[in-house]
Amino acid sequence: MDYDDDDDDVAERKQDEGDQQAEKSDSDEDIICVVEPPAVIEKDKVQPESYETDLEIEVDSEKTFTTGQEDVYLEACKLVGVIPVSYFIRNMEETHMNLNHHGLGPKGTKAIAIALVSNTTITRLELEDNWILEEGALALMQMLHENYYIQELNISNNHLDSPGAKIITDFLLENTSSLWSIQLAGNNFNDDTAQMFCNALMSNYQIKVLDLSHNEFSEKGGEQLGHMLVLNEGLQTLNLSWNQLNLKGALSLCHSLRVNVTLKILDVSWNAFGNEGAQALGDALKVNSTLSYLDISNNHLNNEGAIKLGKGLELNETLRILKMSQNPMTVEGALSLVLSVKKNTKSRLEEINISNVLVTEEFVKQLDGVFFIHPELDVIYGEVAGTVCKSVKSPLALTVIKAYVKRKNTTVFEFLKSIDHLGTTKMPVAEFRKALTMQTKVPLKRIQIRELIKTLDPYGTGIVDYSVFYEPSEAAPVK
Repeated sequence: MDYDDDDDDVAERKQDEGDQQAEKSDSDEDIICVVEPPAVIEKDKVQPESYETDLEIEVDSEKTFTTGQEDVYLEACKLVGVIPVSYFIRNMEETHMNLNHHGLGPKGTKAIAIALVSNTTITRLELEDNWILEEGALALMQMLHENYYIQELNISNNHLDSPGAKIITDFLLENTSSLWSIQLAGNNFNDDTAQMFCNALMSNYQIKVLDLSHNEFSEKGGEQLGHMLVLNEGLQTLNLSWNQLNLKGALSLCHSLRVNVTLKILDVSWNAFGNEGAQALGDALKVNSTLSYLDISNNHLNNEGAIKLGKGLELNETLRILKMSQNPMTVEGALSLVLSVKKNTKSRLEEINISNVLVTEEFVKQLDGVFFIHPELDVIYGEVAGTVCKSVKSPLALTVIKAYVKRKNTTVFEFLKSIDHLGTTKMPVAEFRKALTMQTKVPLKRIQIRELIKTLDPYGTGIVDYSVFYEPSEAAPVK
């Protein structure tokens, strides 16, 4: 046997194995270099005050953002030790990313945040009910320091508690992102966090929509949030429903409405305002010139509270929607409300919802007088006492209109076009209701008009588009 040849073969095999091992090591190193392990995924947490570029990513220069993001996300999942979310991968190039109820946890949220640093397509991100905790909130806020495309963020019901509130408000205080809408409902925020939001939003003019509903703010928290609204000049929509603001919180908020000049939509339902809160609200409505939507459902307002609120409706010229259902008022309180609107010829109210109130035939007659002055108004009330047994369901408005146009040898589109004084196929709901109420060709009841509006505006956008009735054989509709 030639031992020299065997030695050469062994040497060659060892050399080949060494080369393969070197190649494997180089390959592993290349993969790791795609994503630098950010500080946000290290064991020791980054302090909320430090917003260095912990989520910066080194992406292969030959890859575009859209083609390289999947690799970045997959590597991030390896680094933090989570299973990738296939829905996120499939929809990276969409503008709306809905990851609600995906069970991400804080680590899964970090992986998502790493991938989003370089994403340029997603503008709306929803992460509700994912147990992201303080750690996940920190990753998201750090990501938003680098990403200037996300404008709407929903992180409701994520057990953020006070530490999470601190991280978010510190970020809002800097006022550096493109974010204008943030939903934070159901995160166990209490009065201790109210001051944080107050400090952050007194000087933040970018946030237009804020949802703090289903939290634990009481009177003290309500007072702080009221102080914030006095100075804030950015918020347009504020949801504080399902807290415990009670009287002191109500008084503070109502005081702020006397001077605030930006808020248009306010939901304070389920907050126990009581009659004194209703009086403060009525006083605020006398001078407020921006609020268009107000929900004070389930706030312990009885007839006394309705009368006091009505005093504000006699003078207000901007409120369009008033929701007051599930308050313990009777037909007397309801009548005082609608008569207050009747006294105000400049009222712009389109809807009053008192759907739990059992009314009388006399109330309905009085309401006809209100509608004569304000044909654009719709009042949603409960049953009419004594008429339940003999009530007969009216045919659908569309059925009645179709019967009419068939007799006249015309079309539904042409009929609606004939009552559209704006000259377009898109009309505000109030104008559409007014037009159908005032036309005499097809007599329609209020409830029929209401159902037709729901059909043409199913998502409550406030705009009715009747171009759906246009038929190709007709002349082109006016744009």
